[in-house]
Amino acid sequence: MTDTNRRWVLATYPEGMPTEADWRLEETPMREPRDGQVLIRSLYLSVDPYMRGRISPAKNYAASVELGHVMRGGGVGEVVASKHPDWKPGDIVESMGFGWQEYPVLKGEHLRRVDPSIAPIQSAVSYLGMPGLTAYFALLDLGRPKPGETVLVSAASGAVGQVVGQIAKIMGCRAIAIASSEAKLDWCREIGYDGGINYREAEDLPAAVAEMCPAGVDIYFDNTGGPIHDAAMVNLALNARIIICGLVSLSGKFEQPDIGLRHHRQLLINRARMEGFLVSDYADRFDEGIEQLAAWHREGRIKFREDVMEGIDSMPAAFLRLLTSENFGKQLVKLGEPSSSFN
Repeated sequence: MTDTNRRWVLATYPEGMPTEADWRLEETPMREPRDGQVLIRSLYLSVDPYMRGRISPAKNYAASVELGHVMRGGGVGEVVASKHPDWKPGDIVESMGFGWQEYPVLKGEHLRRVDPSIAPIQSAVSYLGMPGLTAYFALLDLGRPKPGETVLVSAASGAVGQVVGQIAKIMGCRAIAIASSEAKLDWCREIGYDGGINYREAEDLPAAVAEMCPAGVDIYFDNTGGPIHDAAMVNLALNARIIICGLVSLSGKFEQPDIGLRHHRQLLINRARMEGFLVSDYADRFDEGIEQLAAWHREGRIKFREDVMEGIDSMPAAFLRLLTSENFGKQLVKLGEPSSSFN
């Protein structure tokens, strides 16, 4: 094992769409864990839309990454050394605190155990991790889907969207996908979506939504914001529920005032409800969600697609692919394999 740790630190706060120059790759001595801490070898690092907010000095629901500090992010890894009684070398763990680095040192109580016998270890940051739990709790608790309702999902082939559509079908709903390519829409249909809209090809997006949702949109699961949000809002059904989960379409103008269309009248006349969602609010129920998602996956009712790049050098490029919809499925960066095989 090497005695150095390569890590990406934030070099500048981007103005508009980020570029790879906004980060700097550093090589530092590997830290030894102190009492209560664990040294981990990163195996998979997660790349997620929320990271755009972390590299802006603008006020957000969580603190921004400070310049010169390690870029934040979750991951799955193998314990290398431990000074915490709950962890030993060889254990596979997951945490939102890995950061973009090869060898994080984390507090033992901030780790979640990953059982490689249940599912591939990277599932802990995909359908059995934040994306899957986001889909599960946001749709079921905020959306409260009823059989026969129409659920419209933006970024439907992404990490969250692909799970939302499948849960909607499990709940007896009609699921409509919005995505950026025909290939992505084909995948959405394969996993159960009833139809889809290619927003890049649609000449009139509100009209396209109206055509696919003739009785209106009962639940709109918003992963993007922007024009797709606007198209959904003018097609709401009575008592619609709008779940605000992500705003990736604003990545190139994150620091600018939000002065898009206002839909108060649509909310009024349809008696609709719009609510923001953060999965961290459901931390005390994560076990419930993981258990149900794992059961659905075992039953073949949930499929999941990943987009995996290789090596720590790929982190900024992987993030930029996500912001521009070039990824296909959950964006991950693979750094290595566990030291032991698991059957």
